[in-house]
Amino acid sequence: MAGASSPNEDLELSELEGQPDEESPLNGLPVQPRSAEDLGPRRPPQADKKSPWSSCNKNVVGKCKLWMIFSSVLLGLMIVIIIGLCLMRATYIDEDEHTIPELSGNKTFFVMLKIPVECVTEEGLPHLLTQRLTEVYSASASLSRYFTSVDIVDFSGENATVTYHLQFGVPSGDDDFMKYMMSEELILGILLQNFHDQIIPSCESLGLDPESFLFYE
Repeated sequence: MAGASSPNEDLELSELEGQPDEESPLNGLPVQPRSAEDLGPRRPPQADKKSPWSSCNKNVVGKCKLWMIFSSVLLGLMIVIIIGLCLMRATYIDEDEHTIPELSGNKTFFVMLKIPVECVTEEGLPHLLTQRLTEVYSASASLSRYFTSVDIVDFSGENATVTYHLQFGVPSGDDDFMKYMMSEELILGILLQNFHDQIIPSCESLGLDPESFLFYE
């Protein structure tokens, strides 16, 4: 018959049915299921370790923490160092710069300047140039201590030239000084640089050409 079950099917159904003894507690005691709230939140293993910076957050004096004291000491030390460096720089004196050498001799140079044609008729140009040369060497950082005077030796309107006599005081017997400080290159170079930096408005081309200068002793 189609509705009859085989012995094998009855055996499988009996194995799948739950056994009543499995639901009974051991030793006769009832088992109470524990919820997740009773167990409490789980903390990661690292949560129990102390932070290495926790000691810096401790109050030392009142609400003042250790890291505040350390920062204040470090800041104060930096301010003291900066102030000390500023005072040292302000009070430092270069002995070589302020030492006045004993000038026992004189050194004379002659500078002849060719005047451009458009500047020949400029009124008072020789005296204006005299004042210009005096200011150049009096304000020079390297030659002002040795500069003595500048005078007009010759002025020729026909040749469009003006010649100046430069005089410097020099220490005697100092070959290195005469070689480097009183060299023609240095004295003429200072003059050329000044003419390039400050052009005379009424005679803009004056002194701009290095060949317009004739320098000799």
